[in-house]
Amino acid sequence: MSSARIAVEKKPGNLWEIRISGMLKKSELEKIETAAKEEIRKTGKIKILAILEDFLGWERGADWGDMTFFYQYGDEIERIAIVGDPKWESEALMFSGAGLRHALVRYFSPSELAQARLWIMSQPPANAGSLPST
Repeated sequence: MSSARIAVEKKPGNLWEIRISGMLKKSELEKIETAAKEEIRKTGKIKILAILEDFLGWERGADWGDMTFFYQYGDEIERIAIVGDPKWESEALMFSGAGLRHALVRYFSPSELAQARLWIMSQPPANAGSLPST
């Protein structure tokens, strides 16, 4: 099984744009989490725009149940926008912890990338939780 192609770009406003294509391995996610921890320690809260292009899912057989990053740094993520094929919506929202974290999490189709960029940078309403996709 080949690794995913991952590109992480830090943008203004503490936005991390993460492009993922192929099959995501646990070790690849851990590298992103390690970099995110360092960024959070330096700059504070971050926003994540995950763009799934030619995404093939998650490595089978890996221990995806490790929630250490979520428990230690989950509150340091302000918003998560995920852009990808609608077939991945349910799994991606579950994987991101939508509904379990304080951050707003929303899924967008590829044709809605511009809307996702606007949404991720907008200010959340007070006491907002995860929102379902529209």
